[in-house]
Amino acid sequence: MIRQIANTGYEVITVGLLSAFSAQVLKFIIFTLKTKKINFKIFSTTGGMPSSHSAGVMGLSTATGIVTGFDSVVFAVALGFSLITMYDAAGLRRAAGKTAACLNRMMEDFYEHNVQAIGGKLKELLGHTPLEVIAGAFFGIGFAYWFHFLFLGA
Repeated sequence: MIRQIANTGYEVITVGLLSAFSAQVLKFIIFTLKTKKINFKIFSTTGGMPSSHSAGVMGLSTATGIVTGFDSVVFAVALGFSLITMYDAAGLRRAAGKTAACLNRMMEDFYEHNVQAIGGKLKELLGHTPLEVIAGAFFGIGFAYWFHFLFLGA
């Protein structure tokens, strides 16, 4: 049954979703080992090592290349989408997180540490460092190859 998805769009979307989910699980494990605390909120947060966004889009792109050929237009579009997503994760979203941290500090001072009076703190961990993005990208690429050649046996 599972081998029926080999070399189809189902393989591509499965790799994209599973590589992102697997990276999120890995992020949870790394956080737990590092802090010695279990925090299930890690599964629904952005930021951290490795980037699950990068893992998902690069897994999707790599699977697209494996299935349709790395010289196909479809792969080129998928790769372009991946590069934009990863640039956004390390650039724009990271800058927004730094801005949120600055605003949170200002609001704590202004409201004398009663930030709840204005609705609470802004979310600061939005983006990724370049290393987190690169690690996620390599994870997604490796996952796509593992899924196709080892798991599916294609």
